Amino acid sequence: MQLQVQGEIWYWRGPAPFHFVTVPLAESEMIHEIASVVTYGWGMIPAKVTLGATTVTTALWPKDGGYIVPIKKALQDRAGVTVDDVVELTLDIDA
Repeated sequence: MQLQVQGEIWYWRGPAPFHFVTVPLAESEMIHEIASVVTYGWGMIPAKVTLGATTVTTALWPKDGGYIVPIKKALQDRAGVTVDDVVELTLDIDA
């Protein structure tokens, strides 16, 4: 499954600082339909995420009935984006 999503990079101050993009509701529902087949546990969904010309392997995190995409600092630096920027991501999930 390949999805195109758009969202704002936001900061979550947890045990370690992370930056995320929230997957919109419609796309989260599509992911939820295949989640039981692709999750490796705890609701985590392995995915390839493309931002600009860079693709990384990561996992979508479940949050509030939807999913969030972690955006590592190295990926932000390569794409020249930061917190509060709106970005377009391609999510590739093997179902």
